[in-house]
Amino acid sequence: MRTPATTAPLVHQVPYFSQWVTPELAETIVTRQLPAAEDPLWQAYGAVSPEEYDWWSWRLCGMACLRMCLAHWGLPVPTAMELAAGCVEAGAYVRREDGGLDGLIYAPFARHVEATWPLAAESRPDLPAEEIRQLLASGRLLMLSVHPSVRELAPTAPPARGGHLVLAVGYEAEALLVHNPSGFHGRSQEFARIPWSDLDRFYAGRGVVLGRL
Repeated sequence: MRTPATTAPLVHQVPYFSQWVTPELAETIVTRQLPAAEDPLWQAYGAVSPEEYDWWSWRLCGMACLRMCLAHWGLPVPTAMELAAGCVEAGAYVRREDGGLDGLIYAPFARHVEATWPLAAESRPDLPAEEIRQLLASGRLLMLSVHPSVRELAPTAPPARGGHLVLAVGYEAEALLVHNPSGFHGRSQEFARIPWSDLDRFYAGRGVVLGRL
């Protein structure tokens, strides 16, 4: 992609939430060294059992991003499970007969956000990377669809783009800054740098744009 013109860095000081309750355990969970059900703080997720927490935590990167947005704009922050339940009711998550989950589905999610909080939310199935910096500069935060391997900036292209949501929170001349709900502690969770020159390998060109009303 075309690298944005050099400009002063911009960073929105957004609180960070992992998609697991204990951010320090993200790497051991992602690499299957520890079942998510063994996270000692699982109850803070709002789940009724460790098994429910385990199942949902792998799927709620979008709810982690939403929690970050709510905290940033000074709004109450429900548990991830409370937010997920609202999204299921709104059709933004759909439980399949085979036991899987479809979502996050952007259009019903954006409508749900606008109906629930004093926020503007726009579903963007086509969101060119060249627009990201301008949107961030206008005070918005962006949920972007990327491949999960962005957490380690793998030098080769992943098998697909998208499949995981990160929250864009700022930029530098050479890199986009994101909060990655499945990032690794101390390396790729908060204000993680994705060089503009690397973004195309991971970014699916779609997302949701959020702002405070």
